[in-house]
Amino acid sequence: MSSQEIPEENLPSKQETEHGSVATTEENPFADPGLPPHEHRVQDIDERAARRSERAVAFLFTLSMIATVGFIASYVAIPADKSVFIWPIGHISGLNFALGTTLGVALFCIGAGAVHWARTLMSDVEMTDERHPIAAEPEVRAKVMEDFKQGAAESGFGRRKLIRNTMFGALALVPLSGVVLLRDLGPLPEDKLRHTKWAKGKMLVNMNTHEPLRPADVAVGSLTFAMPEGMSEHDHDFQTQIAKAALMIVRIQPENIKDKRELEWSHEGIVAYSKICTHVGCPISLYEQQTHHVLCPCHQSTFDLSDGARVIFGPAGHALPQLRIGVNEKGYLEALGDFDEPVGPAFWERG
Repeated sequence: MSSQEIPEENLPSKQETEHGSVATTEENPFADPGLPPHEHRVQDIDERAARRSERAVAFLFTLSMIATVGFIASYVAIPADKSVFIWPIGHISGLNFALGTTLGVALFCIGAGAVHWARTLMSDVEMTDERHPIAAEPEVRAKVMEDFKQGAAESGFGRRKLIRNTMFGALALVPLSGVVLLRDLGPLPEDKLRHTKWAKGKMLVNMNTHEPLRPADVAVGSLTFAMPEGMSEHDHDFQTQIAKAALMIVRIQPENIKDKRELEWSHEGIVAYSKICTHVGCPISLYEQQTHHVLCPCHQSTFDLSDGARVIFGPAGHALPQLRIGVNEKGYLEALGDFDEPVGPAFWERG
C-alpha cells in the first residue's frame, strides 16, 4: 500500500534510522541553503598567476588575428578548383578547408579568450538581489552605473592594456572575413570582356581540322569557323575563351563589299567576324551566300556581312565585331590584333 492510500492521521511523524534512532521531519526541506563560502582563485592572491592568465588571453586574441589574416590570404591565394587530401576525410576542396579552418580558429580564439579572461581575472564574487519592478528608479539606475564602473575596474580592462589592445585587434579583424566574402557577389570590375585570345600574329586555325588556314582554303560563298592558334579543347578554360574568340570566315568578292573599313580589314575578300551574336551570345551558324547574310538561330537576328555585319533584322543591338586579318610570311592567315570592341551582347562596362 502506498503512502497516498494511508489516511493522513495514520502517517508516522517520525522516521527510524539505520541504528533505530528517530529523526524529526519538522525542518523545512526547501529551506534556502545559502551560498557556499567564497574561495579565492589563485589569480586573486598571486599576481604572477594573474599575469600568466593575462598572457594566455592575449595569446588567444593574437592567434585570432593571425587566423583572420590567414583566412583572407587563403581566399586570395588558393585556387577554387584545388583539391587536397585530408585524412580521414579524403579529397576535399583546399579553399573550403582553409577558409573553414582559419575562420573557425579566429572565432574560437575570441570566445576562448573572453571566457578565460572572465573565469580567471574578472571578479567572481556571487551577489544576490531581490526582484524589483521593471521600471528602474533613479536610485537603481545610479547604482547600476556605479556597479558597472566597479565591474570595469575589477575586470582590469583599463589596467591590463595587453588584453585590451589584443582584444580590440581581434574584434577589428574578424569582420574583414565577411568583407572579403563580398567578392563573390559578382566579378571584379575588370576588362576581361574587352579582350580575347586573338592578338597580332596569331594564325587562324580551322576548328574542324585544327590546321592553320591559307587564303586558298576559303572558297567564295563558303563559311568557315576558326579559333586562335595555341588553343586546345583540353585547356581548362577552353569553353570560356572560345565563347569570346570563336570566329567565322567568309569570302566575298571585293567589289561586293560595301563597307570601306571592312574591305581594308579583309584579305582578298576574306573577312573575319565574331561568331557570337550581339543579342544574347548565341553562336551564329547559318549563312546565305547569295545575300551574304548570317542568321542567329536563337532569335533570328540577321547581319549583313557585306556591309560591316550591321543588323538588318532581329533584336540584336549592334553589328558583329570584325577581326582585322592578313597573311604571314608562310602564307597563312593571321590576326593583326584583337577585336577593337567587346564581342557578344552589350554589357554595362561598354564604353
